[in-house]
Amino acid sequence: QVQLVESGGGLVQAGGSLTLSCAASAGRLRPYTMGWYRQEPGKQLELVASLTSDGTSNYVDSVKGRFTISGDNVPSSVFLQMDSLKPEDTAVYYCYFMSLAIESWGQGTQVTVSS
Repeated sequence: QVQLVESGGGLVQAGGSLTLSCAASAGRLRPYTMGWYRQEPGKQLELVASLTSDGTSNYVDSVKGRFTISGDNVPSSVFLQMDSLKPEDTAVYYCYFMSLAIESWGQGTQVTVSS
């Protein structure tokens, strides 16, 4: 079982920035994908950004140009730099880790963007 520890999140005004961090107790497990989903109240889970262990990143269209995902391989960790935040970015953000048959999720962190 891979444990994930999230940090970051909080309240920010529109146009501001926040950084989310997530560390996985994955040892040297490879290959893997880490990233962030988010969920607004009453809506479905949405993939925000992902990063593979070989450095391939992917973003949902609504955050392209504003969010940047990066990571470290040892230990396996992922960071989400969120700039130019909008009220519609308000959601609970969940870190995830996937490798072969292993799938783990963080506890979620609230991001609130006020207008």
